[in-house]
Amino acid sequence: MVNEMKNEMEIVFDAISDNESFARVSVAAFVAHLNPTLEEISDIKTAVSEAVTNAIIHGYENVSGYGGTKAAPATPHEIHEGKVKVHCLLNQDTLHIDVIDWGKGIENIDKAMEPLFTTKPELERSGMGFAFMEAFMDELHVESEPQKGTTIRMSKKMGTEAWEVRED
Repeated sequence: MVNEMKNEMEIVFDAISDNESFARVSVAAFVAHLNPTLEEISDIKTAVSEAVTNAIIHGYENVSGYGGTKAAPATPHEIHEGKVKVHCLLNQDTLHIDVIDWGKGIENIDKAMEPLFTTKPELERSGMGFAFMEAFMDELHVESEPQKGTTIRMSKKMGTEAWEVRED
């Protein structure tokens, strides 16, 4: 009989920049028992960081804590209420991550996913968020509806590095 391993976790947090690091470390800790390589952990943390940052900055327009000094206004940014949900499912050796917001949504997903496209150039955003997610994960799918929010679905097969077996 094949032992089918599934494990799941979900976190929901306020859409503020301080919580981006919490999200990426939480997902990394969730897969730690698989003994992932440093490259796998780095890929996962980068992709989660980009997805959560997009939700906060673009979904809710909470830009406090992001951007360069050239664009920083004299008064603090208003923080818009909103939540970001990160849902992870580990099915056998594949990690599935959904990053969900209920913010303003994306009007043109294809345009938003083009490398170097950004709607926030004043924050010195590079427009590479989706490109990084796509590069570091095995699959990426984006669903969005204006004024209803966005779901970023990513997956990564774990343990693709070859193990060297030593005989002592």
